[in-house]
Amino acid sequence: MVTFLSCIALLIVGYLVYGKIVDRAFGPDTRETPAYKVNDGVDYVPMPTWKVFLIQLLNIAGTGPILGALGGALFGPVAYLWIVFGCIFAGAVHDYMCGMMSMRHNGASISELTGMYLGSFMKNVMRVFSVILLVMCGVVFTKGPADLLAMLTPEVFNTTFWMWVVIVYYFIATFVPIDKIIGKLYPLFGVCLMIMAVGVGGSMLFSGKFVMPELWNNFSNLHPKGTPIWSFMFISIACGAISGFHATQSPMMARCCKSEKHGRLVFYGAMIAEGVIALVWCAAGVTCYESSQALLAAGGGVPAVVYSICQTTMGKIGAVLALLGVIVCPISSGDTAYRSARLTLADWFKFDQKPIKNRLLLTVCLLGIGVVVCHVDYSMVWRYFSWSNQTLAMIALWAASVYLWQNKKNYLLTAVPATFMSAVSVTYFVSAPECLGLLWTALGWQMSTYYPIAVIAGVVAAAAFLVLFLTKTVLNKNARIKLNA
Repeated sequence: MVTFLSCIALLIVGYLVYGKIVDRAFGPDTRETPAYKVNDGVDYVPMPTWKVFLIQLLNIAGTGPILGALGGALFGPVAYLWIVFGCIFAGAVHDYMCGMMSMRHNGASISELTGMYLGSFMKNVMRVFSVILLVMCGVVFTKGPADLLAMLTPEVFNTTFWMWVVIVYYFIATFVPIDKIIGKLYPLFGVCLMIMAVGVGGSMLFSGKFVMPELWNNFSNLHPKGTPIWSFMFISIACGAISGFHATQSPMMARCCKSEKHGRLVFYGAMIAEGVIALVWCAAGVTCYESSQALLAAGGGVPAVVYSICQTTMGKIGAVLALLGVIVCPISSGDTAYRSARLTLADWFKFDQKPIKNRLLLTVCLLGIGVVVCHVDYSMVWRYFSWSNQTLAMIALWAASVYLWQNKKNYLLTAVPATFMSAVSVTYFVSAPECLGLLWTALGWQMSTYYPIAVIAGVVAAAAFLVLFLTKTVLNKNARIKLNA
């Protein structure tokens, strides 16, 4: 209990202290925001700050800080450390910079921002990469809620029925102006989300039925399969600590903010709130099961475990209420994933989205692709989605580092987590069974043989990216002269 409460306190202090440091480094001012400058009544719409914050939180939350945190719980309480410090020093900084940079560039999507600061090649890479990621996100957040809804109505409706219901909703939410569906429904969705978090967390703390394990008694890798913490845990807990998916969502709210000075609450604050959600579910994973082995036997980060934890912590009525929150949470990310994909394509091809026929064309194409991908194995889609998350976050942080350097700001705020995430992403890619691990396995290699190679590759790649950044910016006198000119 002490560890859990201390981690909650650290997240709050992180927002109050480090969040202010990041905000001052960026330097928000009173300039006109895209919500007023570009106001088109569809995607650029001024909205109240509390509503923008809530939409941002629900956009980025999804099943990531729930299922991902439960997957991370397999490693034991050490997962708390990544959630807390990853959220404060990497995830919240990442979300804040993506949102604020977008506000400074008329609500530009992350692919366009990347092109401005990392060059046209990276812009095209990010265009393709982000659209694929967003469609995968839409698929993940279609099948997950459909499975959970089917659990609630096993004798009436199956997963396929609910999947089509979710897809129809996604079509409507992607197509209509942002303030018509998303702006009106999200406050209600937020109530379900808060009930879920408070209910599960409160029960663990105050019901007297649970003994929450402390970090100092479990300071080791408890994963029953012996899966290495580096970098598998950092990929499993993506949305609860740092996620490139958020880079695609923050520009959407950058188009609705009334003032740059609200950025710290909307972007940094929403990520801290998501960290709290992830911490609750990670704690539930290590608390409600006797061991990591028992959690793994139950399925780890799967909807059935979510349902079981809700029942265990709050009984039947509480389980239904909490489960609704878990259902709403991913749906609120799935709809904005498709919406963000539409906006990314619109920015890419300079396709005005005010005319109905233009929005309709992109919406139908994206949802059609999503329906096809929905038939791919869920677990495989989720694993690729998780790695793509962290890779996109890495690229976004490097772009933010160049932005800060160009504007003579403290670029270390983003360059340090960018270097760290570079090592995480490359190590995972070289070793994961769905990536290059397939090759090593085909060659007959064991993980004990190729894992050290993956770690070295990750460190070398991270060092190379850092050196490249420094030689192109800080150590490049010609670049500084050109910039000053």
